[in-house]
Amino acid sequence: MTAPEFDPGFVDRFDKLLRWRRDVRHFDPRPLSEAVIQGLLETAALAPSVGNAQPWRFVRIRSLPLRETIAAHVDDVSAKAALAIHDAERRDRYRALKLHGIREAPELIAVFCDEEPDAGHRLGRTTMPEMLRYSTVMAIHTLWLAARARGIGLGWVSILEPSVVTELLDIPPQWSLIALLCLGYPLDPSDIPELERRGWQAREPVAVRTLER
Repeated sequence: MTAPEFDPGFVDRFDKLLRWRRDVRHFDPRPLSEAVIQGLLETAALAPSVGNAQPWRFVRIRSLPLRETIAAHVDDVSAKAALAIHDAERRDRYRALKLHGIREAPELIAVFCDEEPDAGHRLGRTTMPEMLRYSTVMAIHTLWLAARARGIGLGWVSILEPSVVTELLDIPPQWSLIALLCLGYPLDPSDIPELERRGWQAREPVAVRTLER
């Protein structure tokens, strides 16, 4: 089999894809087709995983009452997080941010890591079991890029209590929540992170430490 060649034009477009991969909180209500969703999940499953264990587990949340319960939970956790910010100006800036699109996004997906998958036969994780979770994160990032390449935005919601969401979704005990993802067409696409545009935090220079000997 001959490996494909990726010419400079492709590399340039790939770099642009990385720059345009944003955490999206503002969504257009247009639905995503079932074919699109299935295609994205199949692409996500191409991600590398330790021992080829493929530990990612996707749960699509289609119930509107359940979605509202999760959104209310996130709002409550966010309000408590604001109280922990002692600087009044920073606290007000935090409260002005839109931190999730759970109510608006056409698709809501919880991503779990199966901590005891049969696949992989424990290869590569005897001393580092956390590699299963890292593999699941790789699948999420693959999904993120695949979505953006199709003009679809993704928002990763982390202001929540994993145990609460896990209980609400009636998940097997060996599954650990890694991410709650909002998917849909973005209202205001940009290659600048929203938190930077809103004055919360700019990107820092790349930190590199070099050891010569």
